[in-house]
Amino acid sequence: MKLALRNIGAYKKRTIVTVLLTSLTTTLLVFASAWMDGSHQTMIRNAVEIYPGYLQITNREFRDKPSYDHLIFDTTSVAEKLAQVEGIRASATRFESFVLFSADEKAVGGMLTGIEPETEEQLSRLASSLKAGKYLNSADTNQVYIGNELAKRLKVSVGDELAFVGNGADYSFAADNLVVKGVFQTGLYDFDSNSAFLAKDYFNMVMAAENFATHIIVLPEEPAQVDILAERIGQVIGDEYAARSWSQIMEQLVKAMELDSLFGYITLGIIFIVIFFVIMIYTLLSVFARIREIGVLRAVGTTPGQILRMLLLESCLLAGISVVIGGLIGGVLAYYFNINPFTMSGYEEQFKQYGLALTQMPTAFEPLVIVRDMVVMFLLSVLSTLYPILKINRFRPVEAMRHV
Repeated sequence: MKLALRNIGAYKKRTIVTVLLTSLTTTLLVFASAWMDGSHQTMIRNAVEIYPGYLQITNREFRDKPSYDHLIFDTTSVAEKLAQVEGIRASATRFESFVLFSADEKAVGGMLTGIEPETEEQLSRLASSLKAGKYLNSADTNQVYIGNELAKRLKVSVGDELAFVGNGADYSFAADNLVVKGVFQTGLYDFDSNSAFLAKDYFNMVMAAENFATHIIVLPEEPAQVDILAERIGQVIGDEYAARSWSQIMEQLVKAMELDSLFGYITLGIIFIVIFFVIMIYTLLSVFARIREIGVLRAVGTTPGQILRMLLLESCLLAGISVVIGGLIGGVLAYYFNINPFTMSGYEEQFKQYGLALTQMPTAFEPLVIVRDMVVMFLLSVLSTLYPILKINRFRPVEAMRHV
């Protein structure tokens, strides 16, 4: 240990270069992981919490054949069954209907949904996404809460009138004039450009949907246990209905995120393989410059095992110092950009292709992941020095002392 510490101090240039190289690599790994995880978590959280919810109950046929023939036709009885299930924080009904909106000379197709405004505040971010005007309440009549992009397409704002035409739950003709009470912007571009909401009581009257629903949304007390809760609910509500967690509802999104993570880690892997060999080559050159020193140590009685331990101690000490510095810098950056997300102005059109209207992306600050990345870099750094150390340790004392 004394020799290892002396050598670290004696070879200052080698020590500084090794620490800088490994620290920068660790910082890159920690920040890249935080950025990738943060962007995926943001997309999934937005997709789940903004509107769809953690758990949906529908008619078993509705997902494959979404029509009025496959509704929940008795929401009261389903609600009574849900009251028997533990682990539910809140639940509410929704009725989604596709209609034609019109204002002045503009006509746009979209989704008109009846919601329970007060309960919906717990289930989604509709209320907190308010951009102008006011959110709905259950006593509202023909007042509509409309997406920002849809309002732009119809060229309406708070207080303006629009009309809709559609089919009621009994396939009757349904139409009404609505007044824009509020405008919301969730950040999901497609959703904001196609969605509008009415209070469920008024919606039921206009659309002949009393005691009907397309969905019942359930908020678990513990979102991490949503799959277990979905199974428990499925056993209670009967074969006519299906309870699905967000990972089942958004299966394509989950697969896309997993695939993107895979390619991200492959890219990082290629980068770090290159860095691994850079560190190994630099260490090889540094160690070979000390062959005569090793030869002298061998000549005075130091065993190959002692030489190996000394050089490994040097490697471990330098790697430990480096990953701590890099981990701290990367952790600070991850924490800062978690609190102050990246704003990618100028990329709005590209983000719209992924269903996003907002371009703010926070990093993920997860201490356990940071420690994992530090351990990975520590192992890579030590392993990259193992070959040069074993190579130099094979020299016989006389060969080493005569090495130029």
